[in-house]
Amino acid sequence: MAFAKKGSPRLEGTAEIPGGRPIVGTSRPIIPDDGEELRKAGVLKPYRVGVTTVTNAQFQTFVDDTGYVTEAENIGWSFVFWLNVPRGVADPLGVDGIEWWRRVDGANWRDINGPGSEEAAWHPDHPVVQVSWNDARTYAAWAEGRLPSEAEWEHAARGGLGDVPYPWGSAEPDDTSYYPCNIWQGRFPHQNTAADGYLTTAPARSFDPNGYGMFNMVGNVWEWTADPFRIPSLKKAVRERLKTMKGYRVLKGGSFLCHSTYCWRYRIAARSGNSPDSATTHQGFRVAFDI
Repeated sequence: MAFAKKGSPRLEGTAEIPGGRPIVGTSRPIIPDDGEELRKAGVLKPYRVGVTTVTNAQFQTFVDDTGYVTEAENIGWSFVFWLNVPRGVADPLGVDGIEWWRRVDGANWRDINGPGSEEAAWHPDHPVVQVSWNDARTYAAWAEGRLPSEAEWEHAARGGLGDVPYPWGSAEPDDTSYYPCNIWQGRFPHQNTAADGYLTTAPARSFDPNGYGMFNMVGNVWEWTADPFRIPSLKKAVRERLKTMKGYRVLKGGSFLCHSTYCWRYRIAARSGNSPDSATTHQGFRVAFDI
């Protein structure tokens, strides 16, 4: 889709990432059935990528410029974490097997948790959420960029450190003393102590950046990438799972809802997949640019 822009945000708030042969995956996978093992990747040319995920304010500029309507707005509902469902929403439907996700009518990128939640939940400097892969790709095209590949995302997240689990190195976040990123502390999904300072999203530019100047490459929000979700596996159970995920796209980085006891995916090599029309309160994206 092409848009006539009043002014492109191209390269604003980006950093140049050196080219080379990236490390994709890890020699020490935690969830091998997700495809975390080391995988071959071609040589990358230098590129630029947003030092933060796209913020609400940036997405607002895009919408003001184009009149774009997101998929959640068109569909009329989206998924909200159960602790954040506004009072007065009558018996929202839970997702079978992961009942902490609830269908809430009227939830979208403005009213993140549903009607009436904008004032409490929407902050201009926080990552835009409730955006689908299709929404993210459309924004990226308007910005004269694109979504990063999984290899580009991991290369940027590593910050030059090699096969490390986190953008800062190997030190493990915990619930009591070390908070290098915005994840869950406490007993998921019932109690989040918010020891890191945030119950939900943190500002896009928060915590310490990595060696390439990238903020929040893990934690805060899952980030859409350009790639289809595939897992090279001979296991029957994995192959059967992939049959139900046809057309899904790769998400990287984990989110504020991740905890090592349930979803230890706030690691560089970790990955997930979702359908390209899906949106939630913990999915966002950043934009890459060719040089």
